[in-house]
Amino acid sequence: MNRRGCVFCAVVARQAEASIAYEDETVVAFMDLNPVTRGHLLVVPRVHAVGLEDLDKATSSHVWSVGHDLARALRRSSLGCEGINVFLCDGEAAFQTVFHFHLHVIPRYADDGWDFRAESPQRERSLLDSDARAIRDAIASTH
Repeated sequence: MNRRGCVFCAVVARQAEASIAYEDETVVAFMDLNPVTRGHLLVVPRVHAVGLEDLDKATSSHVWSVGHDLARALRRSSLGCEGINVFLCDGEAAFQTVFHFHLHVIPRYADDGWDFRAESPQRERSLLDSDARAIRDAIASTH
């Protein structure tokens, strides 16, 4: 189902211009219009889904599988990348700006200037255990 006004749905439907690197019946992968680095790709499901919660497991798995294949292709390409980041922004608080699920596959180059390291203090074991318990409880409630 496509959403009116969604730029990625427009790309999938060929109603918006895009430089497509790969496509199949489930996904379209195209060059990011505002790339972090040269070769930055987006893997987008053809079906409109805002985030992970809206995406079925089979489609999600396929997006990640294609992302893996594209990362390998980037490594082997003439672009000369030295590393890869696979990045997902799921929700506004996680920096999602286009609300159609998409996976970033970003080639990295020495001194490319992109950095997102944060200073993360070590968390106490009791708090980690409590967080793990909350996640286990959520998993159990979905089965």
